[in-house]
Amino acid sequence: MNMVSTDAWYVVQTQINAESKAARNLVRQGFEIYLPRYLKRRSHARKVEKIAAPLFPRYLFVRIDVATQRWRSIQSTFGVSRLVLNGCDPAPVAQQVLSLLRAREDESGYVRLDQRPKFALGEKVRVMAGVFADNLGLFDGLADRDRIAILLDLLGRKVRVSIEADMVAAA
Repeated sequence: MNMVSTDAWYVVQTQINAESKAARNLVRQGFEIYLPRYLKRRSHARKVEKIAAPLFPRYLFVRIDVATQRWRSIQSTFGVSRLVLNGCDPAPVAQQVLSLLRAREDESGYVRLDQRPKFALGEKVRVMAGVFADNLGLFDGLADRDRIAILLDLLGRKVRVSIEADMVAAA
């Protein structure tokens, strides 16, 4: 007897900043969820810290067996805005998408992001945070694994500064 699997992964859109609340409530209802998260660098009051943040803000994945589970209850779950549908049925996500995300997780379960900046040598960049916030500079290469080098105009001359890669954006 060849049994065809009717369970798959689907996407749930959550309310704003309610990913964890939606995840808890879906698990209480017996659904398996996957909420990919990463460590986000946050600067606050001259302190830089890493906090867990959703990889896809306002979205999480839920595993549903459409043949046996009452998936329509997801629509009225606290923290959930809606289940992403294709017409009247939930829109499935390819298993490969989740496999690739899980393959990028570190030992703590956080998705590792590509740390390499996507700037070309000499490209204009803007410092977004830190003591040089709002300054414009030129990308000047990699300083180390997490830092890049930029040239800033300081006191009338170009100064090479090493700065956290995620504190810089294209100008």
